[in-house]
Amino acid sequence: MIEKVKKQVYELLNKDNSGHGNDHIDRVLELSLKFAQKETANKDVVALIALLHDVDDYKLFGEENAENLTNAKSIMNKANVPNDIQNQVLSSLKCIGYSKLLKGFRLTTIEGKIVSDADMCDALGVNGVLRVYKYSMKNGKPFFDKNVFPIEDMTADKYTRKCADSSVCHIFEKILKLKDLMMTESGKQEAQERHQIIVDILYHLFEEENTPEWTEYLNEYLKVKIKK
Repeated sequence: MIEKVKKQVYELLNKDNSGHGNDHIDRVLELSLKFAQKETANKDVVALIALLHDVDDYKLFGEENAENLTNAKSIMNKANVPNDIQNQVLSSLKCIGYSKLLKGFRLTTIEGKIVSDADMCDALGVNGVLRVYKYSMKNGKPFFDKNVFPIEDMTADKYTRKCADSSVCHIFEKILKLKDLMMTESGKQEAQERHQIIVDILYHLFEEENTPEWTEYLNEYLKVKIKK
C-alpha cells in the first residue's frame, strides 16, 4: 500500500523545481518515521501523510485542489488504502501547512503533528535555505536585496497572494518562526538545532554583504522572539 502511494507521488512531483519535489518528500518521510518511533505513533498513517502532504499544495496545484485534496484522494483510491485510514490521512492533510496555521487550522492527531513538524523542520537548516532559494529563483526573486525588508505583519492573505521579495525576506516572514510552531518533543529538539543554522547563515551573509543595518534587524528580531 505504502509503495503504491509512493510510486504515484514520485510520478506526480518528479518535475517539481520549487523545493517540493521527491527529495523533499523523502526527507520528510524519513524524519517523520524517526519522530513516529519516538512518539509511539502509527507508522503507516504517518508514512501516508508524509508522502501525500504536498500533492495538493496550492502553490503547485491551485486552490481548488488544496481545498478538495483531489490528488491525495485519487492516489489513495488507486492504492486501495482502506477508507478508515484514508479518513485519518485526509483529516490531517487539511490542516498541514504554514498558510493553514495562519488561517487557524489545528492538527489533533499525533500522526498529523509529527508530519507537520517534520515538514517544517525540512524548511530549516541548510536544506531549508536551499529550498527557499530554489523557490525564489523559480519566481524570479533574488536571494537577498538589501533595500527590501520583510513584511512584519504577515497574514494568511498576504502570505498566499505573492512570493516573498527575496529568500531572506521569506526567511524572516516564515522560516524563523517555525521553531515555535513545533507540536511534538521530537520536533522541538530537531527544530532548535536547525533554527540556529539559519541564524548563523544570516549573520555570515550580512557580514559578507557589509550590511550592518540587516545585522541589527536580525538582532532586534531575535530579541523580540525571545521576549515572546
